[in-house]
Amino acid sequence: KMAADTSVEILQKVLENEILQTTKVVEEHLDAELQKLDQMDEDELERLKQRRLEALKKAQQQKQEWLSKGHGEYREIPSERDFFQEVKESKNVVCHFYRDTTFRCQIMDKHLTVLAKKHIETKFLKLNAEKSPFLCERLRIKVIPTLALVKDGKTKDYIVGFTDLGNTDDFTTETLEWRLGCADIINYSGNLMDPPFQSQKKYGTSFTKLDKKTIRGKKYDSDSDDD
Repeated sequence: KMAADTSVEILQKVLENEILQTTKVVEEHLDAELQKLDQMDEDELERLKQRRLEALKKAQQQKQEWLSKGHGEYREIPSERDFFQEVKESKNVVCHFYRDTTFRCQIMDKHLTVLAKKHIETKFLKLNAEKSPFLCERLRIKVIPTLALVKDGKTKDYIVGFTDLGNTDDFTTETLEWRLGCADIINYSGNLMDPPFQSQKKYGTSFTKLDKKTIRGKKYDSDSDDD
């Protein structure tokens, strides 16, 4: 018992010491930065300010360019020909291949509308799968809904149905955002190693597994691989 207590005390001392050391390093680093700022002359500060303004101006120009190319809103494109034109002029494109009769496409629409406004660095489109047989054949799209994730004009990844989104109709917008972040098709600021639906499970949210019968049934027949 005594030996155990002693080891705990030693461990505590080591930890406290480490924390103090880290704090000291951080403080020294801050002091050095502050000193650097103090020693800056007017010209250097002015140059720093100019660089900051230029960066802001550049970011603003980039934003305007994106908006002029139809980023910032979730849009339907009328034909396959439009698809090729749209992916040619934008670096990152998410295209939802949908069908009017598929209920799950409406769920996808709801989340994509939110994300298009949030991530203007990426173009969000939807295309009716029945009006684009050539593209669906070429991209091997068999399940609806499917999101094709296109980077630099090449299809890099697909989100097929809701399998990657926690396998539930109730997935959150954050879950879809995380999955798009994994594909590097949007600028994602969260932690990719921590999917949002994992934390839902942790807190005991009731998770609706998709019932195979409903998928095969009339309502969701377009989610099955059979068509």
